[in-house]
Amino acid sequence: MSGFNKTPQLVVPSRRSRLGTWRRGRAAPAGADRVHARRWAILAVLCLSVLLALIDNTIVNVALPSISRQLHASTSDLQWIVDAYSLVFASLLLVGGSLGDRYGRKGALQAGLAAFAGFSAFAGLSGSTGELIVARCLMGAAAALIFPATLAILTNTFTDAKERAAAVGIWTGITGLGVALGPITGGILLQHFSWSSVFFATIPIAVAALALGAWLVPVSRDPEAPQLDLVGFILSIAGVAAVVYTTIEAPARGWASPVTLAGYGAGLALLAVFAVWERRVSEPMLDITLFRNIRFSAASFSIAVAFFGLFGFIFLITQYFQIVHGYSPLSAGVRTLPFALGVGAAAPAAPVLARRLGIKIVVPAGLILMGAGFFVASTLGSNTAYFGPVLASMVLMAVGLGLVTAPSTGAILAVLPLGKAGVGSAVNDVTRELGGTFGVAVVGAVFSSVYGPQLTQLLHGLGLPAPALAAARQSPAAAVQVAARAPASAHAAIIDAANRAFVAGLSRGSLVCAAVVALGAVFAFLVLPRRLPDTPPNPLTEPEPKPGRRAENPRPDLEGGLSPHRA
Repeated sequence: MSGFNKTPQLVVPSRRSRLGTWRRGRAAPAGADRVHARRWAILAVLCLSVLLALIDNTIVNVALPSISRQLHASTSDLQWIVDAYSLVFASLLLVGGSLGDRYGRKGALQAGLAAFAGFSAFAGLSGSTGELIVARCLMGAAAALIFPATLAILTNTFTDAKERAAAVGIWTGITGLGVALGPITGGILLQHFSWSSVFFATIPIAVAALALGAWLVPVSRDPEAPQLDLVGFILSIAGVAAVVYTTIEAPARGWASPVTLAGYGAGLALLAVFAVWERRVSEPMLDITLFRNIRFSAASFSIAVAFFGLFGFIFLITQYFQIVHGYSPLSAGVRTLPFALGVGAAAPAAPVLARRLGIKIVVPAGLILMGAGFFVASTLGSNTAYFGPVLASMVLMAVGLGLVTAPSTGAILAVLPLGKAGVGSAVNDVTRELGGTFGVAVVGAVFSSVYGPQLTQLLHGLGLPAPALAAARQSPAAAVQVAARAPASAHAAIIDAANRAFVAGLSRGSLVCAAVVALGAVFAFLVLPRRLPDTPPNPLTEPEPKPGRRAENPRPDLEGGLSPHRA
């Protein structure tokens, strides 16, 4: 890690260096002008890198039916294949952001991309669900270096308020596109190749991002370079991992079971100890006082609930297309294209709307649109036409997501000091991943609680053997396999029962998503400010201190940022 930064800093020189050298009349570093001139090319590299991490998360959803058939994976196995990535990713984000702040964000990004390529190859070569889950964990660890580094580099590269808002809009638009383009890419690959191709395909993207990043991305890090907060690292990893793991396992063990309650209790206790430690240690990994800022907390919560609904819905809708409607993986992926277009159009426009109407209006409006989309999705049936409620639900969700993420991310960045952009941006990413993980776990549990009993009731009287019925209850894909082996007279009845049970579970899960985002909309409207403050000052053009005043920032922990006590 100590080799992350070998070149002079271009974007974030130390506070004392700026005030003691540049303000004596010397010119800014020569590299600063080059960075400013190529800032949009830098943004393109950052977007490519974040697209890689996000596409890999959603591309797996389209491959779930194929994985279920070829690796004999149950619904629980499929959830773990999706959630193993999120578990490790969320657990290590704060650590990844902190390491980038200390040793260099460019180095963290490059190391993460290289590791991601290698672990993607491991995933593609997996011969069992256990191996695939391990590979997904390792990929999540690599992504934990990539994701916070991209937003931190963006924060330090774009110092003009309007340009930063535009860059954040593009970045968040790409995050939405990554979620939506995964099924399309996976569908194209699965049309011609096996499920392992969805992992091999990400390797060229990682190599391209590595090459372009080495050429274009500037070096930046925390100028204070504090000591590593090893205790904070351990506590944050353990606390987040305990909460995420308990959520993933809760559907199988029971939400009120002693094991689940103990898991949540342990996770919350560890996070509480982490907060106490971070407030007392001289050089904390994360400034806990950021959470006193209601703007920071409300924006983070808005992102969490948006991705709760999104990931929970995507987990089911990709299976709905392939299992209920019988679309091929490619056809299923193409039918998610309106979602990609909706996010791509709404996210860049959201900062402009936020400046005109206010974040207090735009973010709740986005959540309400998402809630409307989930409500429409709850009306889908096994024979619902694509051009109608299905298309309308995805467009509403996509536009809503774009309106939520860009202004909320901007609100979070407005609070962060430039030197702590990595770990601060990781907080934004943790809330996103926690929301998505809870969404898959909760919606998956709601679906299972409806699908199994409904299928048993619909198949009652067919005389299926108990092992066959138990297998059909495991997952919709398993029900299709049971139907293929059943007598011809029972084949159509089993397929019809599985489809009806599936849409019943989809309806209930969609209503849960609608309720969660609706509550998020109310909370955001009540607590978000109407307007955002200006972006933290450009370190190259910061005004001179008044004579006789101390040159140093009285709040060095919030250098260049907005104090949470004044926000």
